[in-house]
Amino acid sequence: MTVDRIVHLVAGLMVLAGIALSYAVHPYWLGLSVFVGLNLAQSGLTNFCPLAFMLKKAGVREGDCCS
Repeated sequence: MTVDRIVHLVAGLMVLAGIALSYAVHPYWLGLSVFVGLNLAQSGLTNFCPLAFMLKKAGVREGDCCS
C-alpha cells in the first residue's frame, strides 16, 4: 500500500469509529470525527499531513491513491 491509500483508509476508519462511539458510548466522541475532518481540511489547504509525514519517515512508498 502507498502513503496516500493508508492516509485515506485511516481517515475513513477514524470517522466511522467516531460516529459509532458517539452512538454507542457518548456524544462527545463526535469530536474525533470533527478532528479528523479538520485535519483533512488543513491538509488540503497546506499540503501537509502529519500521518503522511510519519509514514514517509517509516519508509512506506509514495504513490497516488487512484493509480
